[in-house]
Amino acid sequence: QSWVAPRRFASTMPSAYPRLLQPITLRGGAVLRNRALMGSMHTGLEEGEGWGHSLEKMGAFFAERARGGVGLMVTGGIAPNAAGRVAPFAATMASSSDARRHRTVTEMVHEVGGAKIAMQLLHAGRYAYQPSAVAPSAKKAPIGWFTPHALSSAQVEATIGDFAAAAALAQEAGYDGVEVMGSEGYLVNQFLVTRTNHRSDAWGGSFSNRMRLPVEIVRAVRGAVSADFILIFRLSMLDLVRDGSSWEEVVELAQAVEEAGATIINTGIGWHEARVPPIATSV
Repeated sequence: QSWVAPRRFASTMPSAYPRLLQPITLRGGAVLRNRALMGSMHTGLEEGEGWGHSLEKMGAFFAERARGGVGLMVTGGIAPNAAGRVAPFAATMASSSDARRHRTVTEMVHEVGGAKIAMQLLHAGRYAYQPSAVAPSAKKAPIGWFTPHALSSAQVEATIGDFAAAAALAQEAGYDGVEVMGSEGYLVNQFLVTRTNHRSDAWGGSFSNRMRLPVEIVRAVRGAVSADFILIFRLSMLDLVRDGSSWEEVVELAQAVEEAGATIINTGIGWHEARVPPIATSV
């Protein structure tokens, strides 16, 4: 069923984008009521409230956006494991109890009807403000508090499994998809560039090795969820830091994650440590 723009939008809708508010069928069969995507941002609601860490306020926040007519929404970043938390006690999707709590969010959104919601899976890597921070190499971020532990090859493989398990739990919780955060200088982005990846094993060195982590994560996530489950990959188009990805590497990665099973490629610009940050700290 087509979604009709509210009158306040209809009169200002740019004629250059006549399909913007039309439905679209995605790879795998999921249908969005329009092409408007509300990107991820941390709301401060992801950890919940009270002893039970209730997510009712988070659910109310996204339900209200669903009423506004957006086609697809992406939550703030949720870690796939404890090491990936941005800060101590930050939210994870790592257990059935996590999935049960998030049922509140997805049910409130779907009760409104029309909109779909995806959970962003974000591993902070060396941006984690906690002593268990990990990264491709033991190199402290200029905006970080801790020098991260370099992941062993076995730990890299386990991290891939944690992303896949988190995606399956997100589907169990009622989410319509997940977004793998591969931009803004977080763990996946850290593996991609020589600025932060000094490894000499199968996960470092050549670009084909450095991009193995995101490609294997996308492939593992796709294998853990249904065909119509939306899989977004957040791709850094321009790192804005020295020794970042070249344009040719950006294109090669985009093609590889598409082949591995991504439904949508969402783009970001700039690492958080860039001299001109991509987002104001106050946000």
